[in-house]
Amino acid sequence: MSNELQKPVIGVTSGDLNGIGIELIIKSLSDHRILDICIPVVFSGNKSINFYRKSLPDYNFNYNTTKDLTKLSHKQVNLFSCWEDEVAIQPGVLNNIGGEYAYRSLEMAVKALKDGQIQGLVTAPIHKKNIQSEKFNYSGHTPYLKDQFQVNDVVMMMVAENMRVAVLTEHIPVKNIAEHITIENITRKIKIMHQSLQTDFGIEKPRIAVLGLNPHAGDEGLIGNEEETVIKPAIKELKAANLLVFGPYSADAFFARGQYKSFDAVLAMYHDQGLIPFKSLAIGEGINYTAGLPAIRTSPDHGTAFDIAGKGKADPTSFLAAIFEAVDIIRTRQGYKDARANPMKKMSARILANAVDEKVEE
Repeated sequence: MSNELQKPVIGVTSGDLNGIGIELIIKSLSDHRILDICIPVVFSGNKSINFYRKSLPDYNFNYNTTKDLTKLSHKQVNLFSCWEDEVAIQPGVLNNIGGEYAYRSLEMAVKALKDGQIQGLVTAPIHKKNIQSEKFNYSGHTPYLKDQFQVNDVVMMMVAENMRVAVLTEHIPVKNIAEHITIENITRKIKIMHQSLQTDFGIEKPRIAVLGLNPHAGDEGLIGNEEETVIKPAIKELKAANLLVFGPYSADAFFARGQYKSFDAVLAMYHDQGLIPFKSLAIGEGINYTAGLPAIRTSPDHGTAFDIAGKGKADPTSFLAAIFEAVDIIRTRQGYKDARANPMKKMSARILANAVDEKVEE
């Protein structure tokens, strides 16, 4: 099989048109060395791309426009035309237009992902407020993708060179966090993490740390009792199922003392408990990965950055890292699948193909 046929097709959404998404796409995909590892497909509109391309003269961004995902160029970036509209783009402005076209891009890209026309998806940042509609009533990409692929649950996992941090609860108010801390939720999320670490990151026996909810992990029940009544029983149940799960750890000491270095992943109880240390301590560029999907989706670990939109200041490093990670996970997942294919079935087919009928002497 040729190298070109082995390259995965990676879909890229445009994100909020008034944010930094398209600028990141232009900067990231202008380096044509990206074509050595994948076939990029941007889900957007010609005029929307050209609006930002004109303001970035130092980047040589060329692309092949198509409306047929079976006819992609392997030598250029591909633009799957989602609209022909002359969109009134206003960089840095939060308005309904930015959200409407962000959803159009996402909807078409996810359909292509579900149909197997692309092998991975990298999503540019959306704004959680202006994308809301009858079709998108979610707190972000992660719950939307969970529903689209009709899976019971997924895990938002932040990934960097030196650490992986997942969150039990995602974008919910702090006052509502405790009600989501249940044995069932913890065990379900950790089982998804465990499977993902094996299939997507190639770790045969992953070690997972669990953080406490309360300061000092509850101090044996003196500062809240969730650790004693919920988190410890969940860990005990997971250990009984032969998973290497440890904790609960006091979040501040766990990161300050570098304990995270002894684990393959960490489960934080809520968004800021996990993402603040991740963004402070991560080596290299962090990305967001949705574990638990049958398909592969990554994104940069930042938002729409309206304050610098349209100014040419957006740093594409995390976006590039999200593309690289998507390609790596596709390869790792395929390797895991190949390694566990039935060897007897393969051997039997080979033996039978080479067998010579025995002649019986009469």
